[in-house]
Amino acid sequence: MFSASTPNGSPDPSPAISPERRAVPVNYEYSVNLPELLARLDLSILISTYQAGRVASIGAYQGQLRVGFAHFDQAMGLTRTATGIAVGARQAIWSLPANKDIAPRIKPEGEQDMAFLARSCHQTGPIMGHDLAFGQGRLWVVNTLFNCLAIVEGNWSFIPQWKPPFISEIAPGDRCHLNGLALGTDGAPAFVSALGETDTENGWRENKANGGCLLDMKTGAVVLRGLSMPHSPRLYQGGLYFLNSGRGTLNFCDPLNGRSEVIAELPGFTRGLDCWEGHAFVGLSQIRETAVFGGLPLDDRRGELRCGLAIVNLGSGQVAGTFWFNSGVEEVFAVSVLPGYRNPALIGPDTELDGAQSVWLVPSMA
Repeated sequence: MFSASTPNGSPDPSPAISPERRAVPVNYEYSVNLPELLARLDLSILISTYQAGRVASIGAYQGQLRVGFAHFDQAMGLTRTATGIAVGARQAIWSLPANKDIAPRIKPEGEQDMAFLARSCHQTGPIMGHDLAFGQGRLWVVNTLFNCLAIVEGNWSFIPQWKPPFISEIAPGDRCHLNGLALGTDGAPAFVSALGETDTENGWRENKANGGCLLDMKTGAVVLRGLSMPHSPRLYQGGLYFLNSGRGTLNFCDPLNGRSEVIAELPGFTRGLDCWEGHAFVGLSQIRETAVFGGLPLDDRRGELRCGLAIVNLGSGQVAGTFWFNSGVEEVFAVSVLPGYRNPALIGPDTELDGAQSVWLVPSMA
């Protein structure tokens, strides 16, 4: 393992930041093969954490790992879009268009191969937005507070598109903790995960240890029951993968017969998943708060739980690489890989807090 730390959660903290606004330092370690693995797979990784209010970018340059941080208020869902990436936050969804031309000029100059720059946000209000996904030209958000799947367009806070059949109305109040979304090969929403089949506010909490389920959106039918706080369903290479979070596992499900099997048991509350090149990129969290996370099967392993990322070979079920937060970050929310970009620069909306350089995009005068 290799260990490193950042003094302010970023590589270049600004000395002008007042003490009350300075970020908590982050210490991390990673498997020695991680830079080579990222280079071989030709990708970088984004990790969000609402507890620390950050999105971490993990890439490699000339055989060395590169880690950056950008602050977003309660950072949650992540997704690639047609023009860049989107980041869900407390009351808004941020759009970060990709800009390849400016990337080499961002310090340290010549190292970054893509820049994602926060340019605008869509104000959703507090919706407890979980998974984000981009398909069929639309940005989809799992609206947990309103128990529905919605799109983000126009002047509306959100536009409801679908709700589970056991939810009686679109209204504020977390009834089933709808949280995860899998898009089909056609880009249309296909499967969702929820923590309970309940229609009363916080009703899912009563049976959180084994009341979770996966639903087929086309039929509204429950594909799989008896899950422990499931998250992050993903369709990949014809299979449906998901995280049985309360048990700390990565699972495969056959939606035709409801058969499920464990691919890997991991040392953390599994939440946040992306798949690429035969590998699953799985977010892991420690469970410190007991009101929500107490009483789960994972409690038996509480002392060994870690926070970070495990890269799992889907063929063998073996962990191929790891990235662990030792301090400053205790939970991971979402994980998204960036294929084709080995060392991206992520410039968030608060460059002062991040200690990042300011970037202006200005058209030439006619």
